[in-house]
Amino acid sequence: MNYRIIFHMAGRVLLAEAGLLVLPLAVSFLYREDCAWAVLASMAVAAVLGGLLTLLARPRSHKFFSREGYIIVALAWVLLSAVGALPFWFSREIPSYADAFFETVSGFTTTGASILTDVEAMSHGLLFWRSFTHWVGGMGVLVFITMLSGSTDRSMNILKAEMPGPVKGKLTPRTRDTARVLYLLYFLITAVLVGMLLLGGMPLFDSLVHAFGTVGTGGFGIRADSIASYSPYIQGVITVFMILCGINFNLYYLLLLRQWRAALRSDELWTYLGLAVVATGVITLDLRGVYGGLGTCLRQAAFQVSSVLTTTGYATADFDLWPGLSRAILFALLFIGGCAGSTAGGLKVSRAMILLRTIRREVNRLVHPRRVTAVRCDGKALSSEVQRGVSIYFALYCLCILITFLCLSGEPFSLETNLSAVVSCFNNVGPGLGAVGPAGSYAGYSVLSKLLLSAAMLMGRLEIYPMLVALSPSVWRKD
Repeated sequence: MNYRIIFHMAGRVLLAEAGLLVLPLAVSFLYREDCAWAVLASMAVAAVLGGLLTLLARPRSHKFFSREGYIIVALAWVLLSAVGALPFWFSREIPSYADAFFETVSGFTTTGASILTDVEAMSHGLLFWRSFTHWVGGMGVLVFITMLSGSTDRSMNILKAEMPGPVKGKLTPRTRDTARVLYLLYFLITAVLVGMLLLGGMPLFDSLVHAFGTVGTGGFGIRADSIASYSPYIQGVITVFMILCGINFNLYYLLLLRQWRAALRSDELWTYLGLAVVATGVITLDLRGVYGGLGTCLRQAAFQVSSVLTTTGYATADFDLWPGLSRAILFALLFIGGCAGSTAGGLKVSRAMILLRTIRREVNRLVHPRRVTAVRCDGKALSSEVQRGVSIYFALYCLCILITFLCLSGEPFSLETNLSAVVSCFNNVGPGLGAVGPAGSYAGYSVLSKLLLSAAMLMGRLEIYPMLVALSPSVWRKD
């Protein structure tokens, strides 16, 4: 175990966070807000802690393997959230550190669950930081550091641990170049969205924070009604970009290379788009008794389906008041999530596809024992190792949700509220049903429950394994 590289990398993450806090500090100065001193103090804490860890844990060897990669990612995300909560706590805009930690974890994991009951009372600087955490966490802060550093290909161990999805691979031969490609696409999509929101008359500050929340599929808003008070044009633009950001970013790279056939051959892509279209169509028909015109029904259905499927969490309506069928469909979409390699959370469409195709093969095997069939994806037979990995992950996924739900059941809320809160947090969606619906918040939960849900958000964003490895005592023993 290379302990020094673990703490050295954690220090570099904190130094990077100190640098990122410059942006909300600038916004605070621009609006002449008192929270500037809180952001500045947080920068100092991040810089001092990061500097100490970086200098005192200077590694003798930069070589590390998968287990160090998992631990680096888990430790870095916990420290990132713990220090990132300080501006909210120091400024007393969120008086409880547990609440500030919950809000920050929700931001970095792109969940969008909030304890705030009056978001419009917050200062611009902290609203900016709150939404900016979505953008940073969407692609992964360790990916960003890998891009800036001269890391070797062993950094692929970090990339694998932090990037979501069952199948990981490099777009280019070098890990650093892969990170650069991903972030170039990320910057480009963000810039285009900001421009389109500005064209719709949205102010620059609003455009930036909503672009961060949309591209990072996070969902923190700056108004009490989320996106509902903005124009249909704004809602339509955000709907389209939520869907775009739920697609595997590898496909955009292939499109840039004009490899159209390879990009459009993705089974996951068409399944994902098919789910969005079918769910939107059914909910549109189900809402005819709620909204007058078919156009309004379609717009509301498309936005909420896009938001839930991509685990973004924005809302233009309180879907907790919708008919039972619409609510059931949205609840089911909470589990699925977006594509592997996107900024979306959830189980991922590719895993759901592989699980269903594996089940179909097993049923066919019972009927035709001598027939040899393979589970295929994108026209290629999947190895037994990939199928086994998906099955084990799904079992862990269900077990984690069940344990978290049982631990949360002591709270004085309905079964619907507690279950949807756990599912929403673990899948990094944000709003659920009942008291934690689009019009509610997580403020009513106890401190212990908020910490538990924070752990669920981290487990969901990092896809379980990094947190399990970091919490395993045997992993920390010396070889």
